[in-house]
Amino acid sequence: YCPESNVSEAWTKKEKDPSWRIGRHMAYERFILETLVPFVREDCNTSSIRIGVTGASLGGMYAATFALKHPEIFDWALCMSGRYEARNFTNGFDSPEVYHNNPLAFVPRLEGNELERVRKNTRITLVCGRGKWEEGCIEETIELAAWLDRKGIPHERDLWGMDVAHDWNWWRRQAAYHFARRYGR
Repeated sequence: YCPESNVSEAWTKKEKDPSWRIGRHMAYERFILETLVPFVREDCNTSSIRIGVTGASLGGMYAATFALKHPEIFDWALCMSGRYEARNFTNGFDSPEVYHNNPLAFVPRLEGNELERVRKNTRITLVCGRGKWEEGCIEETIELAAWLDRKGIPHERDLWGMDVAHDWNWWRRQAAYHFARRYGR
């Protein structure tokens, strides 16, 4: 199942007010949780099937955020070349909705039952190249991995070489590699 994201409406549509844009993101999250997840479970004839989520670029932030916020639904997130500081896309605008969709804001503050819920139910794989167009992604991948480590959240940080660019050709290779490791061939 491969839903199109709404990144161009939610995070990168700079001419719109940030509060409108986060509203678009929240509508997308509701679609995933209230429409797509039930459809997947019905299609698989398993009402409790755990789902892996994958994303590249800003989709990497979506994947991480969904798995961290909804670990009983998403047991694994493969996040490739992600940006994890959402305020970079809101011109500094912050709100409870932005905060709860900003892994570098909410992960450091996870505690108690909420933290245990994440530790127990999900695993995050952060992948990033070190080549062209990965500026910002590398630093935020390393920073999020450090926070996941500090919080004891199961994760893997996988940095690829200097020749590995922020590009679909590389994301296809990274996804194939990590899917094979996770699910076998």
